[in-house]
Amino acid sequence: MISITSPYNYSDLSRVTQHGKRYYQNPWGDPVPSVTTILDKTKPPEAAKALREWRERVGHEEASRITNEAASIGTQMHDMMESWVKQTEYTGTSTLQARLMAEVIQKNIEPHISEVWGSKVNLCYPQLYAGTTDLVGVYKGKPTIMDYKQANKAKKKDWIHDYFIQGCMYAAAHNELYGTDIKDIAIFMCTRDLEWLCFEISGSEFDYFMDVSTRRIEQFYDQNK
Repeated sequence: MISITSPYNYSDLSRVTQHGKRYYQNPWGDPVPSVTTILDKTKPPEAAKALREWRERVGHEEASRITNEAASIGTQMHDMMESWVKQTEYTGTSTLQARLMAEVIQKNIEPHISEVWGSKVNLCYPQLYAGTTDLVGVYKGKPTIMDYKQANKAKKKDWIHDYFIQGCMYAAAHNELYGTDIKDIAIFMCTRDLEWLCFEISGSEFDYFMDVSTRRIEQFYDQNK
């Protein structure tokens, strides 16, 4: 069983909504946009086009139903994972689907995690952005930013670049705030069919997505001058 043994004093950040966008309060000044807001507003045109085409193909009502159902299952799965890491009783809504997906992730990651520094950790890069990463600690012997994802069907590594960019933004914020040198990202994914998928980046891949994240942040602020 893993447990939290954090050398860092993580702080909770309050969320606020400004002009329909998610922002976080931060100790260094005005509220900053969330990581997901930045990524959503700087989504490449082809990705936005593919999403629009999917909604038109299945119908807007069905697309909303699928999206809402996935969001509900994902929230439950994340909450169950948080209770598991913190070794607390889960008392929220519990569907069989979400419970089984959480169990798949638990079984596959537990042997590889030697330290947990924090679960559902708020991170803020001063004056730029903030967000919440699912797990920070030592994975396969290296300090790592870890996120859980649910998927309706299996994905390929080339399809989840925004997940890596998101992880790099969390890593940069953690490194800035706590003097760490995190350069590894792990995405733990379980499909509705209970297929386990794990995607990891480090080294030159990490450097590449860190550069991309910097460009996306700059793009967001250029668009919102």
